[in-house]
Amino acid sequence: MKAARLHGAADIRLHEEPKPAPAAGETLLQVRAVGLCGSDLHWLAEGGIGDAQLAHPLVLGHEFAATTDAGERVAVDPAISCGQCEMCQTGNPNLCPYVVLAGHGAQDGALREFLAWPTKCLHRLPDSLSYADGAMLEPLGVALHAVDLGRIRAGMTVGVFGCGPIGLLIVQLARLAGATSIIATDKLAHRVEAARNLGAHHALLAQGEDDVREIRLASHARGVDVAFEAAGEQDAVDVSFAVAMPAGTVVLVGIPADDRTSFQASVARRKGLTMKMVRRMKHTYPRAIRLVERGLIDVRSLVTHRFRLEEVVEAFAAAQRRTGLKIMVEPVQER
Repeated sequence: MKAARLHGAADIRLHEEPKPAPAAGETLLQVRAVGLCGSDLHWLAEGGIGDAQLAHPLVLGHEFAATTDAGERVAVDPAISCGQCEMCQTGNPNLCPYVVLAGHGAQDGALREFLAWPTKCLHRLPDSLSYADGAMLEPLGVALHAVDLGRIRAGMTVGVFGCGPIGLLIVQLARLAGATSIIATDKLAHRVEAARNLGAHHALLAQGEDDVREIRLASHARGVDVAFEAAGEQDAVDVSFAVAMPAGTVVLVGIPADDRTSFQASVARRKGLTMKMVRRMKHTYPRAIRLVERGLIDVRSLVTHRFRLEEVVEAFAAAQRRTGLKIMVEPVQER
């Protein structure tokens, strides 16, 4: 089978490897669609992410859908929690200290034609969902978890700062949750337009010094009840804290390149802000499937570019250029 392995920063190579054999409790999967995520770009650019560094050539990819060896179409939860620790036992498997994640650390991911994965992590795809839709359930799960943490209530004003795929999914979920004013910003015009098309009431091009003023104008000088930082950049963090209302909430979703985030303590303290950090997701796949199946959330329009596995270098280059929205790699294409 073919597999794409990261050997070092900016060094990804295609290999021929044996097909994996599933162990007890695992299912052999034929990988059909893999979304490239911002965290994959950190691995490619820096040879690591946060405190996890490349120890051996690694197969990236954690947003994926596949076909089982029995022919069933499935979306795949890429996180394997231990199920035994205090976090798992109290309903927080995303915080499991022993979690194994596809395409991270020592665990190979989905940018290959076949992989064996725990059967408990598989979720059947309805016939109306494509494999690419199935791969998009993973970022939708992260967005769902972020919105859960934000506790949006009907009538609230919400800010989404960073309109990549997860930010755009948060925009849609905030509208479903009853937010009556959604203000979205991004530095890229095509992402601002996508936010507008997907439900943002105000979609603004982030340009620097005037951003806070423009957001305040859009909120009628009120600010936002909940600010979602989804860019992984300090500018977006600063804006989030600046425009959050007193007693508001700031939800940090993005992953900073230098593994550091800061905020002005006096501002956060005077406002009495609550800050929440997003660590992936928990128990979201069934909800995500229902939302997409019933047409309440649009994931399909976010997939703007598709590549074969043999074109993985070109796929990563497109993702690094922020071309379009979601870049999808199809290791085994539908016939």
